[in-house]
Amino acid sequence: MKPVLHKGQLTTWKDDKGFGFIRSSDGSQDVFLHITALKETNHRPQVGDVICYQLTVDKDGRVHACNAFIEGLVSKSMPITSSSAIGKKIFKPTAKSSLIFEVFLLSLLPGLGAIHFAFKTFNPIPLILYPVMSFITFTLYADDKSRAKQGRWRVSEKRLHLCEFMGGWLGAFIAQRKLRHKSSKVSYQVVFWIIVAVHIVFWLDWLVFGRRLVGLFLSSFSRG
Repeated sequence: MKPVLHKGQLTTWKDDKGFGFIRSSDGSQDVFLHITALKETNHRPQVGDVICYQLTVDKDGRVHACNAFIEGLVSKSMPITSSSAIGKKIFKPTAKSSLIFEVFLLSLLPGLGAIHFAFKTFNPIPLILYPVMSFITFTLYADDKSRAKQGRWRVSEKRLHLCEFMGGWLGAFIAQRKLRHKSSKVSYQVVFWIIVAVHIVFWLDWLVFGRRLVGLFLSSFSRG
């Protein structure tokens, strides 16, 4: 008999401990889920994710999820009979392409601005700084994620924000999406998107408004 695939929504997730609970689609039970039961461990689960899973019983008679994956992510081929859609195949058609598209949109204006700046001023620093700082910031995110799992001393948020401000915000954005790190803390996200907005407005002013916005800001600041 082929295993049955169940589906439910993740209602509780303790990322530091690596477990949570899935509310089954019919609402009849809450199923325990451990991070080791997930096939796609590169993507950390979050509350609200739809989880596809099978049921198993441990030696103590407790029911928990196994062979689980987040809906929308590619899963390894496995003969299943779905309780909600028999014979339906699960694919990941947009997750990677969506990230690439988002990165392209966010980097388009700063990238064009940095190229224009390099040709006009013969100063390639912004053009070099963005990829270098993005790589450094992504590495810091990965290190902080690893430290969090091991219960070690964390990388300070001020340090992460400083690297983002120095041009590493695009690497931070990719890390948030790929590593599922710092992506759900509202206070952190507010500061992060302010930093992104500052960079975008600066290059928009450079390319479109002839640095008038920056000049206006500096003049008002000096008057104050």
